Parts: sequence; structure tokens; C-alpha cells
Amino acid sequence: MTTITQVISHHDLLYPIRRWLDNIEIHHPKLAHLLCRVIPAQCPFERDVTLFGRQLFHIPPMCKLNPLYEEVVGLRFKALCYLADECGEDITAYC
Repeated sequence: MTTITQVISHHDLLYPIRRWLDNIEIHHPKLAHLLCRVIPAQCPFERDVTLFGRQLFHIPPMCKLNPLYEEVVGLRFKALCYLADECGEDITAYC
């Protein structure tokens, strides 16, 4: 009998990494701060390219092309929640 996990992992080569990222638990403030500093709040690649005050073109956000984007953003969210809920810290510096 084949389980859904076996079917997903058979077709998704990144499934073990996705699962590992999803299962990371945050229990230390230093780790939470590190994750919030390292993982950006928004895509750093999106920007307008201007020359002499005129917009030449727009580079769209490319972060969603990252196959692990959702898991990494979820990990940052877990770190922010830990800092706010468990540690009672102000997280506005990371937003």
C-alpha cells in the first residue's frame, strides 16, 4: 500500500528538505534573531531601474521562483512568532 507521503516524495526531489525546514522548531532567542536577520521580509530582487529620474523598467520579485520559498518564509514566521509570543520581544525591527 502506497501512502500519500511516498507519492509526494517520489515526485518531489526537494521533499526531504521541505519536511526538514517545516519541522524546525525555534526554542532559542539567538536562533530566532539570526533567522529574522538572514531571511528578508520581502524579495530583495524586486526593484525599479531608473535613469535620470525616469523609470526604464521594473524587475519583478523572483523569490517565488525559489522552490523552497514557502518553507523559508514559514521558518521566518515561526521565528517572529517565537520572539513575540514566547520571549515578549518587540519584532517591529524585523518587519
